[in-house]
Amino acid sequence: MKSSPKNQKKNIQYNLLHKDKDSSARRGQFTTAHGTVQTPAFMPVGTQGAIKTVTPDHIEKTGSEVVLANTYHLNLEGRSDLVKRIGGLHKFMGWKKTILTDSGGFQVFSIPNKEVVEEGVFFPADNNKKLFLGPKESMEIQKKLGADIVMAFDECVEYPTTKEYVQKSIEKTTRWGKVCRDFELQEHQFLFGIIQGGTYLDLRAKSAKQLIELDFDGYAIGGVSVGEGLELLMNIVHHTAPLLPVDQPRYLMGVGLPEDIFASVQQGMDMFDCIIPTKFGRGGTFFTSFGKVRIMEDRYRKDRYPPDTSCECYTCQNFSRLYLRHLFLAKEPLGMTLASIHNIHFYQNMMKNIRVSIEENNFMKFQHEFLESYFQHRQDKNKLLKRQFSDPKSFGN
Repeated sequence: MKSSPKNQKKNIQYNLLHKDKDSSARRGQFTTAHGTVQTPAFMPVGTQGAIKTVTPDHIEKTGSEVVLANTYHLNLEGRSDLVKRIGGLHKFMGWKKTILTDSGGFQVFSIPNKEVVEEGVFFPADNNKKLFLGPKESMEIQKKLGADIVMAFDECVEYPTTKEYVQKSIEKTTRWGKVCRDFELQEHQFLFGIIQGGTYLDLRAKSAKQLIELDFDGYAIGGVSVGEGLELLMNIVHHTAPLLPVDQPRYLMGVGLPEDIFASVQQGMDMFDCIIPTKFGRGGTFFTSFGKVRIMEDRYRKDRYPPDTSCECYTCQNFSRLYLRHLFLAKEPLGMTLASIHNIHFYQNMMKNIRVSIEENNFMKFQHEFLESYFQHRQDKNKLLKRQFSDPKSFGN
């Protein structure tokens, strides 16, 4: 029997609109106090309350309906108190739509010389002092930030990690999850639990069972994209996604390459986030329908075409590859802005077409056509496509 949280309120309303006939891909939507989010959805990452080099208006025009910010970074030097005083993240960022905040767990556990205790984690700061973050502290910070979706504090283990340690870790994540669930958030906030378990499928199943019994508003698969590779990632998703409630959102954390998103949508995941489109953009790499364009390559020095001739974003409608190359070589910040606008638009357009393909029971065909074009210039194209469409049950074996 599911235990009831202290803070009784209605769970997030997720509507499953359609399921693809040839896969587990699903088309849905959920609503927060700041709007409706169509799924499958991609969330641009604004770690410190800003998506680097672009304005909220730029982001909104790409079709983005939800963005992500980070609890750990937004609490440094008392910033969360500042955010609370100004009226919350939406006012602070100038973003009127849905916001999700990560718990800070991933950032804390990626810091060297941390000390994990029952109550949370001690970790070193720049001033040679130790800071502390635990489930209660994470909830207190996220309540101040006021995001629509709040993530429970979990332990994100490294890859590889022994099964003995991961077993103890998921038990701790469950205990921390209960602390988070019992914490009274703001009325408009929803709380997602994070399933852990490393690459051990039985522990993933155990973690899912324990967290579902706690009755969160949605569920995330965490602890992936930490170096395990696509095969193990898909093995985890293939075995974990079917265990999650069908009437609640499913979030795969930190996954952001187009091919990884397609493979995960195929397994029934709804939400994704990653720094890849904006980080790559700031480095001069443009995602296009025919693969990645590294704009500083010499081949583009006289190229008058836009980055992607099939793209309708602001960048592609107004600027050439030769000009964009010039901006990056001249170290003009505008180049990073235009690349980030394009990449986020590319991702959102990809997600929109994924949603349409699911509605039309055409997801598998669309996936194949998209990746066939996206990988067309890769010498290992056939290998990549074969890996993409392999039976996930064989991954990791």
